[in-house]
Amino acid sequence: MLEIRPTCENCNKALPFDSTEAMICTFECTFCKDCVDTILEQVCSNCGGGFEKRPIRPENLLKKYPASTTVVRKPVDLKKHQERLNKN
Repeated sequence: MLEIRPTCENCNKALPFDSTEAMICTFECTFCKDCVDTILEQVCSNCGGGFEKRPIRPENLLKKYPASTTVVRKPVDLKKHQERLNKN
């Protein structure tokens, strides 16, 4: 079950359960589309994986399967991320 994290790990932009801007990697690292496209260049800064659009959890299922309220904040270390991109 996806956590449906509430914010972008890099810029802290709100990404509610129905956001069309939320992107996740295979480990569910969560970033906004702007950060994925402009900063991360489609490569996760945590695991090196790619991104997909996060599915929207239907509102009628939120009571039984609530979205996470835990904020995961890991701003991107641009130098380290650029090194990762250059190795690929």
